[in-house]
Amino acid sequence: MPARESEALILRTYPFREADLIVSFIARDQGRLRGVARGARKPRNRFGAGLERLAHVRLFYFQRENRDLVSLDSCELIESQFGVLADYSLGVALDFLAEVSEQLLPEHESNDRFFRLLLVALDHLREGGAASLWPVVTYFSLWAVKLGGWLPDLETCTSCGVEIPAGARAWFARSQPGLACEKCRPPNAWSLSAEARALAAEMLRMSLRKLPPRRWDRSMAADLRQFLTQRLEENLERKLLTVPVLAEL
Repeated sequence: MPARESEALILRTYPFREADLIVSFIARDQGRLRGVARGARKPRNRFGAGLERLAHVRLFYFQRENRDLVSLDSCELIESQFGVLADYSLGVALDFLAEVSEQLLPEHESNDRFFRLLLVALDHLREGGAASLWPVVTYFSLWAVKLGGWLPDLETCTSCGVEIPAGARAWFARSQPGLACEKCRPPNAWSLSAEARALAAEMLRMSLRKLPPRRWDRSMAADLRQFLTQRLEENLERKLLTVPVLAEL
């Protein structure tokens, strides 16, 4: 069994047997993996706080060919999200980041851009506290859809191909792969404001740290987040459990 060492982010853990855990994690060099952490549920174990949700760790494990699960040996904590978890709303945001990551990333396919996206989002949540919740969720959702290959052209009507004017509303529906202009608006469609489209374009050009300061609350860019959530759920072919919890914050 070859021993491996990877920088990793912990996504989720599941109880296994009497004292073990199944751990879902993203290894920076190998992509999403699952492994068994033996004895991790015992009061004294060699993993410590390294297996908490979205902990940034250096993980040591053994990997056999033709085995779905790796065997986790130990880990070194690089950055904990313990301070973030003290705030309920930020804990929900962490759950959202972890759920989207686990569903979006295929197993055994490294994706350094997505790994860096998660690190930036986590840094921003730790540093900005509750004020950073909605910009982080919006930015992460946009780039998750982008890196998944599911982000349509935000300036062009997917039905007629005409450019949607910069100051005009666009329209979206689950049955449509992209945005529609006023003329091609589908029945029971939701609107996406011109401000939301401009914000999305800005977020695609700039890093999260360089965005101009704004007074964010839940209502700001809510239509953009709804559109992005629909793109994620349509392409993942499942409802995201954390989305309705976020909506109640």
